[in-house]
Amino acid sequence: MPIIHAIVLGLVQGLSEFLPISSSGHLLLVPWIFGWNDFTDPSVQKAFDVALHLGTLVAVCAYFRKDLVVYVREGLRLVVRREKPVNAEGRLAWLLVLSALPAAAVGAVAEKTIDQKLGTPGLIAASMVFFALLLWWADRRAGARKLEEYTPGDSLKVGVAQVLALNPGTSRSGITITAARFLGFDRDSAARASFLMAIPVTAGAVAFKLLKLFVDGIPEGLLVPMIVGIIASGISGWFAVWGTLKLVRTRTFTPFVIYRIGVAVLVWTLMLTGVR
Repeated sequence: MPIIHAIVLGLVQGLSEFLPISSSGHLLLVPWIFGWNDFTDPSVQKAFDVALHLGTLVAVCAYFRKDLVVYVREGLRLVVRREKPVNAEGRLAWLLVLSALPAAAVGAVAEKTIDQKLGTPGLIAASMVFFALLLWWADRRAGARKLEEYTPGDSLKVGVAQVLALNPGTSRSGITITAARFLGFDRDSAARASFLMAIPVTAGAVAFKLLKLFVDGIPEGLLVPMIVGIIASGISGWFAVWGTLKLVRTRTFTPFVIYRIGVAVLVWTLMLTGVR
């Protein structure tokens, strides 16, 4: 894989993982649009995918490092000491873990089917439009709930919605933000919940795939591109988290909706004209 491809895909992963525009969809569309053939070997694609997600995992953990220290400490204290009344941070920590379980379970069972049946350019474009409009609709609803008000019911509902993100083009952050907005959370809280939810589900997936990569070995010539991809996705991912949280404090999610529809129009145009 050329280093420039690793840089571009790393930047794409970092930005699109946390912006509500679909990282999996972009990682399939970018090589398709430019005619890159880096992933003809499935083992190369899976190994590089691990690197990119490791980079974004580091990015979100770095951004929320202070919060994570509190959540981990209070979450463990809640289990070990069983203190009453339940500490708010400890409760939230376990609710965020709970929200990751539905997508983790479905992803583990249906990974092969998802890889084989989903992810075509036309389907990605359709998903981009549909879930963009759903986000737009949810974002029009007034909501003032704060993250501290997150309940077990909210956790399960947002977690089930996250399952839809296994379809490339949906957007993990997009669908979880959409669900949180429908549940009445304000934009900042919806985005924070989405980003914090990404940590347990991404950490679990990365750990599982790293173990498999350790057993199978890194494909020849891919180590340097993987390192470059980790760095690029990590840096861009940090800025994506920072930028999104800064934006939604004063703006709506409409710019992302417009962008997603624009990408879909581009894909359909390329398909209909026979360019791709």
